[in-house]
Amino acid sequence: MINFDGIADKDDAIVSLRPDAQWALRGDALEWLDTEQTQPTNAEIDAEVIRLQAEYDAKQYARDRQKVYPSMQEQLDMQYWDGVNGTTTWQDAIEAVKTGNPKP
Repeated sequence: MINFDGIADKDDAIVSLRPDAQWALRGDALEWLDTEQTQPTNAEIDAEVIRLQAEYDAKQYARDRQKVYPSMQEQLDMQYWDGVNGTTTWQDAIEAVKTGNPKP
């Protein structure tokens, strides 16, 4: 999981590779404090940073969609009035969001 900045870093990789491990990062130096889990290698950490960033980037479409979907209240209101009026307002609104922000 990537922090809120959207950029995978060494911290994110270590947490992903060794959940609940005890460690400290001072600058770029990793101090391994855990006695139950083995310390990941630099190669493992670097590979995990790349994997996490690719996973985050691949889901950009979902973050973009989330910003433009109508609120749940608006969607429920659309669905109610579509049922009353026999219209497709809700489907049209959702389709517009999905078309404007397609899955890769």
